Amino acid sequence: MGDHDEKEAVCVTGGGGYLASWLVKLLLLCGYKVHGTLFKADLLDFESICKAIDGCAGFFHVACPVPYSSALQDPELEIIGPAVDGTYNVLQACSKAKVWRVVMVSSVVAVFVKPNVTKDQIMDETCWSDKEYCIANDELKEFPWFKWYSYAKTEAETRAFEYAKENGVDLVTVCPSIITGPIYVGAYNELHQ
Repeated sequence: MGDHDEKEAVCVTGGGGYLASWLVKLLLLCGYKVHGTLFKADLLDFESICKAIDGCAGFFHVACPVPYSSALQDPELEIIGPAVDGTYNVLQACSKAKVWRVVMVSSVVAVFVKPNVTKDQIMDETCWSDKEYCIANDELKEFPWFKWYSYAKTEAETRAFEYAKENGVDLVTVCPSIITGPIYVGAYNELHQ
């Protein structure tokens, strides 16, 4: 992660997930020591995050709940809380551990879910989804969880930048759209070699 010792440790949340498992593989190939939330960290448990991040110079926050079912019982409990409060806990733990850089995987839904977006409109770091519009958005009726997911990602990212600015955290976000490719299932084994 920069000009530091190539064997420094970094932490990755969601290490068993699709994107994070490939990230873990890449970091290990680059010579980093990787702590993952395979340490049994729960994003809503601040102390477990502190334990996972202990000794790390960098942090990759990849974990976020993505519903696989169209039926949500409690959007606050199932999506919003883990995304927003989990991100806040991660940033607090990074501040406490004096992590020098945090990379957060957000989503394109934190950028473009708003009324009157044109297909040729350029989106950049000044663009945010409209949180009220996210919640009211019923355009994708086959994916009723989408409005809560887009709201949660927008809220998590905006709060993350506020926290980072107020507390001197070096935060970078990445906003992917669709992530595809072969499934990599070796991250757990590689973390334990």
